[in-house]
Amino acid sequence: MQKLAYFTLTIALLTGCSSSKNVTTTPEPETPMVITETRVEIPQTVITESEKVETTISEPEEVVEVAVSNNEPEDVVEVEVIEEVSNFNHDAFDALLKKYVSKEGNVNYNGIKSNWGSLRAYIASLGQSLPTATWSQEEKLSYWMNAYNAMTIDLILRNYPLESIKDIKDPWDQRFWKLGDKWYNLNEIEHEILRKMGDARIHFGINCASFSCPPLLNEAFTPSKVDAQLDMLSRKFINDPTRNTITNDRVEVSKIFTWFAKDFKTDGSLIDFLNRYSTTSISENARVRYRDYDWTLNK
Repeated sequence: MQKLAYFTLTIALLTGCSSSKNVTTTPEPETPMVITETRVEIPQTVITESEKVETTISEPEEVVEVAVSNNEPEDVVEVEVIEEVSNFNHDAFDALLKKYVSKEGNVNYNGIKSNWGSLRAYIASLGQSLPTATWSQEEKLSYWMNAYNAMTIDLILRNYPLESIKDIKDPWDQRFWKLGDKWYNLNEIEHEILRKMGDARIHFGINCASFSCPPLLNEAFTPSKVDAQLDMLSRKFINDPTRNTITNDRVEVSKIFTWFAKDFKTDGSLIDFLNRYSTTSISENARVRYRDYDWTLNK
């Protein structure tokens, strides 16, 4: 009996030990699970920190890009504004002159009258962009000589048909043209603006719609060409035998040279000025006479 009891007890103890191992073994698989969870969390933490570092680095780059982006459009806009204001576009007037004015300077007034709206639109555009102090001498000369010539043509068309500009009462004092906030006449543009620029060649650039006047150029003046254009017109007018007769010891020239004598003598005598463009050398002692002026319309 005692042996049996001992055996039974032994079995019970062994069974208890076996159960105890089973209990101990049960959490062992859970431990890797905890470790696994920890391993999963660690990469997440690292990724988060990496993202934070990357964000911190990228932000200054974005700020720099914005700063550069903001500066570039400002520079472009500034250049565009200056070019738009100072370099006035005379293409519309240029097209009219090339179509309706011959190389000799004869004007087809009937033709221009059929397209009068284009001429008036051009004059109106002049009033939207008056020269400023930032404009160059070439830009101002081009603007005001084109304005004078366009307004002269417009004046003739307002009174057309006629035989002479002198058929119009006080033609050079008529104020038909508003530029900006001011009404202008031809006398003001010629005497108060163009002559005060100190370039006597303007007298060969502006046209009084008359035969004895220097022929109207059949293209618009532009800043890039105006100096060459005025040189060409000066040479052409002074050497034109229908308007001036020049020999070595005697000259018979247009009354323009006496009406505006002061302008032609700023750097010497009238002979000095004529010799700059004359194909015939004129003696400084040459006799000077002035021709009668023909006011017949230049058509």
